[in-house]
Amino acid sequence: MSQAASDAAQHEAPEGYLAPGRFVDSDDPQVAAFAARIAGDLVDPTAKALALYRAIRDDIAYDPYHLPGHPEAFRAGRVLADGRGFCIGKAALMTAAARSQGIPARVGYADVRNHLATKRLLEMMGTDMFVWHGYAQLFLDGQWVKATPAFGKEICDRFGVAPLEFDGRTDSLFQPYNGDGARYMEYVQDRGQFADVPADEILDTFRRTYPGWATTPPDEIAAGDFGAEAEAERRG
Repeated sequence: MSQAASDAAQHEAPEGYLAPGRFVDSDDPQVAAFAARIAGDLVDPTAKALALYRAIRDDIAYDPYHLPGHPEAFRAGRVLADGRGFCIGKAALMTAAARSQGIPARVGYADVRNHLATKRLLEMMGTDMFVWHGYAQLFLDGQWVKATPAFGKEICDRFGVAPLEFDGRTDSLFQPYNGDGARYMEYVQDRGQFADVPADEILDTFRRTYPGWATTPPDEIAAGDFGAEAEAERRG
């Protein structure tokens, strides 16, 4: 995404980012109920956003093996129902929950190099490049800010990194280093922001980028336990 396009997106009117979509299904009754429960009696949009962020970050498990190759893995309502999801699905849930609370929100993506993925995941992918890494972007206090709820406290503890915080005022992106000073995540390319998940484009890129993953039976992929893998590798 060019700097000019990024600047234009930053100043884009928020009104077009309140309606439900196929994947950002803010009209799903369970998504709406979840968001209402988390927001509780809060009135301030930023306070609501922070509460939603913490709940989705920590209470919805990060699982890159969730429904491999299936577009349902990207739908907010399905991620909520299953209690787990990849970064793309968790970002969709954050976006949908925010919209259901009247906060304009959209999904965004970037290609990143993830240096702390598990050995099993990297072998399946054949690279440490994660394309279409998902985040949410919310319109708060007159500006668009990025929120990345992918990794919760439990999985961060297993990798030895601090959970990523979000203050509602500045972009919340992954730390470049972990607690031991080792390289953690590097952003390579911004793919921009969207009103809904561009599932077909994402899956097509996945098939071209990860041919080994595409030929692995879905049941074999889904049998992985990312948290247990991370814990075992950290313990050596």
